Amino acid sequence: MTILIPTFVDNILAPVEKLLVHKQGLKHLAVSIFIISKGQILLQRRALSKYHTPGLWANTCCTHPFWEENTTDAALRRLSDELGMTGISLIKRDTIEYRASVPPDLIEHEIADIFVGKCNANHSINLNLEEVMDIKWITPEDLKVEIKNNPKIFTAWLKIYMEEHADKIFNENDFN
Repeated sequence: MTILIPTFVDNILAPVEKLLVHKQGLKHLAVSIFIISKGQILLQRRALSKYHTPGLWANTCCTHPFWEENTTDAALRRLSDELGMTGISLIKRDTIEYRASVPPDLIEHEIADIFVGKCNANHSINLNLEEVMDIKWITPEDLKVEIKNNPKIFTAWLKIYMEEHADKIFNENDFN
């Protein structure tokens, strides 16, 4: 199945095939989601079958909007597709542009809308094992320490978010 995502071609958004976007490092739209409960962030470990960053820990979930799909709808769709999580209100916190190499030979150059949502500790989670192999809850402080001590187990974008943008993504009310 060909997946077309919103990509900047000559500074104008156009539909471009997702793998081609990553091979050429083209700037494109994306979505990143952080779900919080009881002072902790839900992380996912990407399935080993993923075409890039398999087995690495990432934020709750990420995606690219389909061509002509808005980012809020894309975020809710992917939260349901990957983790079976529904009924969560998401708040857009920021839009972050970053560029990072993704081994072995891909590049993420994203303009990512960052969403934060809260859920109860007993909120239903049903992993799509084709996408997610594991999850864990972690405090922001512990996550920063883990990234510092073992950076190779985390995706490039999660490291960028936590090291450079955590103050824009999270606020003091998120962890109360």
